[in-house]
Amino acid sequence: MKQGIFEIVENIPLTDNVFRMVLRGDTSAITAPGQFVNILLDGLFLRRPISVCDVQDDLLTIIYKAVGKGTRQMSQMTAGKLDVLTGLGNGYDLSAAGDRPVLIGGGVGVPPMYLLAKELIGQGREVQVILGFNTKSEVFYEAEFKALGVSVTVTTVDGSYGVKGFVTDALKDMEYTYFYTCGPEPMLKAIYGASTTSGQMSFEKRMGCGFGACMGCSCKTITGYKRICKEGPVMRKEEILWEN
Repeated sequence: MKQGIFEIVENIPLTDNVFRMVLRGDTSAITAPGQFVNILLDGLFLRRPISVCDVQDDLLTIIYKAVGKGTRQMSQMTAGKLDVLTGLGNGYDLSAAGDRPVLIGGGVGVPPMYLLAKELIGQGREVQVILGFNTKSEVFYEAEFKALGVSVTVTTVDGSYGVKGFVTDALKDMEYTYFYTCGPEPMLKAIYGASTTSGQMSFEKRMGCGFGACMGCSCKTITGYKRICKEGPVMRKEEILWEN
């Protein structure tokens, strides 16, 4: 974990309430796709955890949904500097991917799949991507994934764009060696039941400190309680215990 001051380079809307922010600063602590950063905002006590979408040299790209006070405040920023903790969380393990992994992102779980796709492509893997949304107006980053040269399937719950239904409706027709996913917990649970291989899941959880001190984001696994912000957010399929 490293604390640093980042300059806002860009902050633009991708949909009505989803924004992409590019920051310039020391990104050296970010070592794996699936990690997150924790951003300090003026007037707010708790930092806001945001997943890493991309890293290129000293440029950090994050994508966030403006749903609460903090993220709405972020959406109004056009310039300035931010105090950012980087290199948080354990990220994805790429070694288990096999030849043809599938990456599944739902809503704001889409961004970390982008850096993961880039890393897997760099290793010579044949990457497939499923992006899940509720409706056409919420779809983002389809073109960016296609520009990487990967196979992209978009699903919408209402059928207004792409495959009608959930990400699992697209997953059932695919051949894959391993899966990686990030998104809301009901989606992760559905993928857990529908997947035919092992995989890794990134969990979303309310966090207090973001680096394991407060124990506020703990969850139960087969080996005991783990902190989403420290031992997670990525966990292997086999260690997850679902609460009824």
